[in-house]
Amino acid sequence: MKIAIIGTGYVGLVSGVCFAAKGHSVICVDSDPGVVACLNSGKPHIFEVGLNELLAEVREAGRFVVTQDLVSALDQVDLVMIAVGTPSINGVIDLRYVESVARSIGAYLKANDRHLSIVVKSTVVPGTTDTVVRKAIEEASGRPFPAFGLGMNPEFLREGDAISDFDKPDRIVLGFDDDATLARMEVLYEPWNVDKVRVNTRTAELIKYANNALLATQISVVNEIANLAAAVGGIDIMNVLEGVHLDKRWNPVLADGTRAAPGILTYLVPGCGFGGSCFPKDVQALRSQGEQLNLPMPVLNAVLNINDAQPNQVIEILGRAVPNLSTKRVLVLGLSFKPGTDDVRESASLKIVDALASKAHTVVAHDPIAIDNFRDALGRAADTVIFVRSWHDEVAKADVIVVATIWPEYRALADHDLSGKVMFDARRAFLPSQFAGAGYLSIGRRVATATT
Repeated sequence: MKIAIIGTGYVGLVSGVCFAAKGHSVICVDSDPGVVACLNSGKPHIFEVGLNELLAEVREAGRFVVTQDLVSALDQVDLVMIAVGTPSINGVIDLRYVESVARSIGAYLKANDRHLSIVVKSTVVPGTTDTVVRKAIEEASGRPFPAFGLGMNPEFLREGDAISDFDKPDRIVLGFDDDATLARMEVLYEPWNVDKVRVNTRTAELIKYANNALLATQISVVNEIANLAAAVGGIDIMNVLEGVHLDKRWNPVLADGTRAAPGILTYLVPGCGFGGSCFPKDVQALRSQGEQLNLPMPVLNAVLNINDAQPNQVIEILGRAVPNLSTKRVLVLGLSFKPGTDDVRESASLKIVDALASKAHTVVAHDPIAIDNFRDALGRAADTVIFVRSWHDEVAKADVIVVATIWPEYRALADHDLSGKVMFDARRAFLPSQFAGAGYLSIGRRVATATT
C-alpha cells in the first residue's frame, strides 16, 4: 500500500520508517527543506534507537521518501496520516498545525474529485477528528463528509523503544467514521497479527489519553506512598512494593508456578517524577478538557500536583542529609527524562539541576546523549553547571552523586569506591548494600543521620 504521512517529527518519522519496513511505500511530507534534505540523505534529525539503520534499509529498498510537495504526495495515495505536533499551551493542546494541514488537504480535495481517507496520528483530545479536522476539510474543500474519509490511529510509542513498539505492538486502535477508511486501515495494518480495536474516532482519541493518564496515576500514587513511608520512618518503600508486586492481580502466577513479571510493575516503583513529551502533556490536556466541560477532574489534578513536586524530594532529602551542601561538589547522572532518548521535555533533572545550581558549591552534569538539549532547556542556570562527556573520572571528585536517569552505563557506578560520599539513587535502581561505604539516599526511605 502507498500512504502519505504529513509531519516528520518523532511520531511521523518513526511511523513512516516502520510502515516502510513492513513493505508499504511511504511518502513523508514536511515543510522544512532542511529536514527534507537531511532525511533524503539518510540522516535522521531526531534520535531513536535503531532509527538510523532502519531508515537506511527502507531508503535502499525504495520504499521511503520525503518531500515538501503535499499535492504530489496526495496524488499518489488514498490514505494520508496527519502526524504534526500538538504542543501544550497552559495545559491545552494547540491544534493550529493539525487544522492547517486539514485545510491544505481540503484545498487539495477541492481541486481533485476523489475520495481520500484522512487519518489523524497526532495525539488530540476526544472529539477533535470529527469536529475540528472535519470542519477544516469541509470548509476548505466545499465537500461534506463522507465525500472524504476520517480516521484516528493513536500511537503508543515509548521513546527509546519506539521501533520495537511499532514492530511488535500489544494492540492497534483503528478509529474510523466511515467504512472506506476502516477498510484502508485494515490493509495498512494487515502485516500485524495482534489485537485490533475498531472504534469510532472519539473513542480512539480517548483510548490514548486514558492509557497515559492511568499509567501516570500509578506513578504519582506510588510516589505519594513512598513519601509517606519516609515520613513515618522505619520503612523502606521497596520492601512495601515487594509485597504489592506479588499480588496476582499485578503479577499473575503462571501455570508452571513462576510469575509473569509484567512491564506494568515498572510503573509501580518510586522516583523523582515522570516527564517526556506524553505523560505530562496528555494528563494536562485531559484535565483541561474535563474542566471545559465543567468536570473538576480532582484525581488528574492530584496526579499532576504530586508529579510537579516530586523532584523537590531530592533537594529536600539532600538538604536534611547534607546540611553543608553549599560546600559540596554534586555530580548529577542522567538528564533526559528516561534512558534511551535525548528528550529532556519535563525531565525531573531540569528541576533538580536548577535547584542544585543555587544550593551546591559546584554542579557537574552528565548524560550520554542529551547534554545539548538539556543545556538549552535549562536556560540561564546552565551557565553555572559544568557539563561533562565522561562521568567516570568525575566520581572521585564528587562529594554527592545523584542518579536521576538510570542509563545502563550508570550501573557501573556500583564498581566505584564511594566511601565517604553521598549516593542519591533517585530512581531506586540500586540496592543500598551496593554502597555500604557511602551514605545511601533515595525516595521512600527516611534519612537516618546527617552527613557532613
